[in-house]
Amino acid sequence: MTRSKIAGAGDALTRRGFVSGAAALVGTSSVTLGNASSGPALAADGPAKGVKAPQWDIVQWLNSDGGNVDTLRGRVIVIDFFQLWCPGCNSFSGPLLKHWQKVFAREISEEKLALVKIHTVFEGHSYQNEKKLRSYVKEKGITMPVGIDRHVAGRHTPVTMSRYRTSGTPEMSFIDKWGMIRFQKFGSFDPDAGQRFVKYLIDETSPTRT
Repeated sequence: MTRSKIAGAGDALTRRGFVSGAAALVGTSSVTLGNASSGPALAADGPAKGVKAPQWDIVQWLNSDGGNVDTLRGRVIVIDFFQLWCPGCNSFSGPLLKHWQKVFAREISEEKLALVKIHTVFEGHSYQNEKKLRSYVKEKGITMPVGIDRHVAGRHTPVTMSRYRTSGTPEMSFIDKWGMIRFQKFGSFDPDAGQRFVKYLIDETSPTRT
């Protein structure tokens, strides 16, 4: 899939959850890209204020252990919160993360960047199970760490999804080297601007203060 096709995947292809106010987690103190009313602004070329990234609660990792926010301190982290049956995950966030895995191969090998997928299921639990996920990961050729978000009986949303207050899937979160969320967006965004911002975060030499 080309970057133009990735960019064309819109919010109409997302799976929306029932967690309100997710955009407030990060705020909009950044360089505005496009229509600011569509969600948090993407800080494409400069620093943005952030909030401390919560730890993930993963019941099982596929491919390899993805660690956690504290163990990955010193690396930029890009998280793709996804569901295997989410159209936007399959047309936007999934292809974009695979693209970035190639673009930033050196930075990943040098432990400057970590790409992580978290399967955060809030609907269709009987279908979106571990067996289906394993087949999906194999079919899509996903080689990066894939974590299964913990689901507690009686709760609609899984634990990590609740901690990050995501609105649904796909939702991507960028965490800087000091464990601060610098960008979080439900649905699609400009992938080129996103890539520039990931590079900016990798090159940062001091933390951005809130």
